Amino acid sequence: MRKSIDGLAQLVVDAVDRQPVSGEVFAFSNRGRDKVKLLWYDRTGFWLAYKRLERARFRWPGVGGSMGLSDLHLLLEGVDLRTPRFKRVVVERVN
Repeated sequence: MRKSIDGLAQLVVDAVDRQPVSGEVFAFSNRGRDKVKLLWYDRTGFWLAYKRLERARFRWPGVGGSMGLSDLHLLLEGVDLRTPRFKRVVVERVN
């Protein structure tokens, strides 16, 4: 978690082969998963947000990959994204 904007932007290019100025939000976590940094670009410059949990851990859905902003919001609120949120229900029509 020592990297700042330039270091994280370079990590985006090297590790995930994306452009940090694309408008996407990139999330980074430490090994203990109690800290997270968000990096994004908004046409005028970079934003860097940092959150540290005091007693809990962020529950990431997996290593790498992408998620929607609603999933990112849930992650930052402490929801465990490793477990399914919805169960599949099969409804049959009986005549």
